[in-house]
Amino acid sequence: MIRDDYSDPLITEEEDLRAKYGKVSELAAKKCLSQLDMHTRKFIKLSPFLCISSSRSTGPADISPRGDAPGFVAVIDDKHIVIPDRTGNNRLDTASNILSNPHIGLIFIVPGLNETLRINGRARICADADLLTRFEVRGKVPKIGILVEIDEVMFQCAKALVRSHLWHEDYKVDRDVMPTLGEILKDQIKIDKTAEEAERAIQESINKRLY
Repeated sequence: MIRDDYSDPLITEEEDLRAKYGKVSELAAKKCLSQLDMHTRKFIKLSPFLCISSSRSTGPADISPRGDAPGFVAVIDDKHIVIPDRTGNNRLDTASNILSNPHIGLIFIVPGLNETLRINGRARICADADLLTRFEVRGKVPKIGILVEIDEVMFQCAKALVRSHLWHEDYKVDRDVMPTLGEILKDQIKIDKTAEEAERAIQESINKRLY
């Protein structure tokens, strides 16, 4: 049974939280770097996918996926990277958050590898035309880029992806176990379209406005 009040077992002090765990290992404590090296650069070059977390100065928090061909994130130098902002839904959650609060977190994933790469830093919105042209794909240049100054970079061990069997074939599901996004949106919100019309519009956006 779900309780109405969880105030008693809630942990509210860091001291109490840390008391439930052992000491940080020397390896975990020392693995955090302040800038890129050859290994972290190579991982970014191999990665076609990342998630970026951001929040306004007063919250709430947001996390957004970004993906493109491997190496789509540009390494400017050991302290700076640029993430192209491709065409999306125009909500601008991440970009708007950055204008209010520059602190962000990134996690890079490389298909087939169980280790991930984490970057924490401060972001700015870049509209430099010369810089953005390097991200041109299919004749389309992104309107902005997210320029990240790195504060912390570290490899995350493989436990999460090992536990999740993320790359295992036996964990993949058939597409038809979930309804299409058009069907989901038709159920969730009032739209003046049938589920089929909504799905066609979504697929058209993917096919014609990917960049």
